[in-house]
Amino acid sequence: MTDRPTIARKPTALKTEVAAYKRRRIIEEASHLFFAHGYEATTLDAVAEQLHVTKPFIYSYYRNKSELLSEICQTGIDLSLAALDEALSVAGTATEQLKMVVDRVARIIIENQRYISVYQREEKSLDPDDARRIRELRHRFDTQLAALLQRGKDNGEFEFDDASRTAIWVSGVLSWIANWYHDGGRWSATEVVMDAIIVVMKIVAKRRQPPV
Repeated sequence: MTDRPTIARKPTALKTEVAAYKRRRIIEEASHLFFAHGYEATTLDAVAEQLHVTKPFIYSYYRNKSELLSEICQTGIDLSLAALDEALSVAGTATEQLKMVVDRVARIIIENQRYISVYQREEKSLDPDDARRIRELRHRFDTQLAALLQRGKDNGEFEFDDASRTAIWVSGVLSWIANWYHDGGRWSATEVVMDAIIVVMKIVAKRRQPPV
């Protein structure tokens, strides 16, 4: 009887999904603890205890606490870039695309508030290479947004002095939502999103000419 050759099998879709789910659960609990207690005060033991697993279980998915922080901090900008790319792929005027960008990114910030707040508070704790990579992603977002704004200005839809500087202001308006929005608070998520659109459109609105 001859031995059959061993066939290397790729991980099944289910196995991949389970691994992704476990990584997501680790990140979710870590983000809760980083948000509530700060990065320095949170240990991997605390994350493991919150998940009812052992610390070696976490090490099977993440090398260290720094890698956890990096993934948490990068989540918001990854989702925002995806939303920006999707909005820019939809045919429409610069005004329509800008409103779509603000709507989708504002909702992402609200839905992922902990992740973005952790990044804003703990950027200094990131590994230098991770911090640089995330800053480059943020710069890519601002650069693409500036290009959209410039197109709107060239078309006569917007008016402002400098597209790059205006893009930073728009990004700042959106990012600030993570600092003050509260789920179940005075304003609903929909109200906040609508207000964000109004504020951004005022930033780029054409100025009225004074009467002659």
